[in-house]
Amino acid sequence: DIIRTIRDPEKPNTLEELEVVTENCVQVQEIGEDEYLVIIRFTPTVPHCSLATLIGLCLRIKLQRCLPFRHKLEIYISEGTHSTEEDINKQINDKERVAAAMENPNLREIVEQCVTEPD
Repeated sequence: DIIRTIRDPEKPNTLEELEVVTENCVQVQEIGEDEYLVIIRFTPTVPHCSLATLIGLCLRIKLQRCLPFRHKLEIYISEGTHSTEEDINKQINDKERVAAAMENPNLREIVEQCVTEPD
């Protein structure tokens, strides 16, 4: 429910409407007392999607802000659905790269537009 309303950076649709994320792409595993591992596997609309890293960043930021419990978060591109999935997976799961990306005012503004709940 938290990620279904994230908007695509290019289109007026949500990631759920574009089937970039579905309920089946989310796994939650208990890894300790009151601690969970959340794994998201998203599918870009095209294998060469230039905004796949940005979509992964939006997923990460929204979940970090909204999950009401302690968690470890892993976000991946669904296997075989993007030409540079390995590189993108490394970027969106690297805390330093995520922090650096969110320091960029232009990038931060795009992420905020995508993750802000519609009125």
